[in-house]
Amino acid sequence: MTAPDRNEQIRGALGGAAVGAALGVLAAFLGEVRTTTPLLWGLLILGALAGAFRPSRRSLHAAAASVALALAACLLTPALRAPLAALTLDQPPGRADAIVVLGGGLQCQSRTLESASLARLTRGLELWGQDYAPTLTVSEQSGLIGPRDCPKISTLERQIITRQLGTDGPEVLTLSNVTTTRDEAARVHALARTRDWTTVLLVTSPSHSRRAAALMRTPDLRVISVPAPETRFDTTLPLPLDRLWAVRILAYESLSRVKAALGGTPER
Repeated sequence: MTAPDRNEQIRGALGGAAVGAALGVLAAFLGEVRTTTPLLWGLLILGALAGAFRPSRRSLHAAAASVALALAACLLTPALRAPLAALTLDQPPGRADAIVVLGGGLQCQSRTLESASLARLTRGLELWGQDYAPTLTVSEQSGLIGPRDCPKISTLERQIITRQLGTDGPEVLTLSNVTTTRDEAARVHALARTRDWTTVLLVTSPSHSRRAAALMRTPDLRVISVPAPETRFDTTLPLPLDRLWAVRILAYESLSRVKAALGGTPER
């Protein structure tokens, strides 16, 4: 290999690594808890390897350009407003047997709920305070989500309920060992059979509400979707940051639907 060829290969590898790093940043934001540090290192290394050779370098640049143009189209206009709204099922609340508050995220090290989780719990307690149902469910995530020493979302939510209401709060039931919304639905169906529930109020984030209601609903169980307010971004998408959040939400929900169509994660 001549010196010019070697220099071209080094420049290509550095450029490929930069593309891989940029894709890693995007993956870290879009991937939520599923994007790990080894995956980010893998993208950087694969980018460097692809950039080192001319044929793969052209493919890498074409793919990166396509991603960049698609992302720019989403960030520069509110084009995702309609697809985002289509994910939401917002219904008037009514009398029910229970209020199902689906699990969200948490900060493991600080042992606090993420804003979306807190918004869901707050909305559930509001519905209980308005006498729509006497019972509220919270979700306990399985060990497959987060570090082993991460507190359970259900434990943090019970602590909040106790601090706010003491012994005067709702009856609280735990949906144990759940990894997916399908797991939560299975736990609710089991409770509905043993407790003769016919109607539940479903509380989750707006973008999750339509899919979650479809999983929860059965011929014997009526589901009223009453989503919590969206606290992470403005759903009218006035700013590029709001639109980037919309990209993340739509990517997550789209992949969840693809996974469900392929059989989904088995119930636990």
